[in-house]
Amino acid sequence: MNVDVTALPGIGVRKDFEVRSGRRVGVVAHRDGGLDLIISKSDDPDACAAQVPLTTDEAAALANLLGAPQLVEKLNADHRDMPGIVTRQLPIGERSPYQGRMLGETRMRTRTKASIVAAMRAGQVHPSPGPDFVLATGDLLVVVGTPDGLDSALAILTDG
Repeated sequence: MNVDVTALPGIGVRKDFEVRSGRRVGVVAHRDGGLDLIISKSDDPDACAAQVPLTTDEAAALANLLGAPQLVEKLNADHRDMPGIVTRQLPIGERSPYQGRMLGETRMRTRTKASIVAAMRAGQVHPSPGPDFVLATGDLLVVVGTPDGLDSALAILTDG
């Protein structure tokens, strides 16, 4: 997929791509640090049908929503021939006892036999995070294991 990058003098940079419908979807990164989600009009790819200003946290949440499902689907497809093995996204909520702490402190694999194969943060994938990876509110952990192991992993991340 080709992403077009267009300088917007005095404003910032527009980055967008064409979707199957012919519309363009992208972002405008403003010089002052602001970020807008943009969608073109169906009859004019250069005209904006919708422009939604996003905070940094909102942009990170949207990136996680868009990125994590594809990663989980890919891992699920890879495990289709392994009955009993599933992949799930587990969030780090603001009330998680592990928010701001290192992943190793969860002792996840020892306690559940489930493996954390990636962490999604602000639209960035952190594959195979090590025990020193510090968990943050809004992270989505991609975890592989048995259904019972994943239920236990969620309980650990939620309740400790």
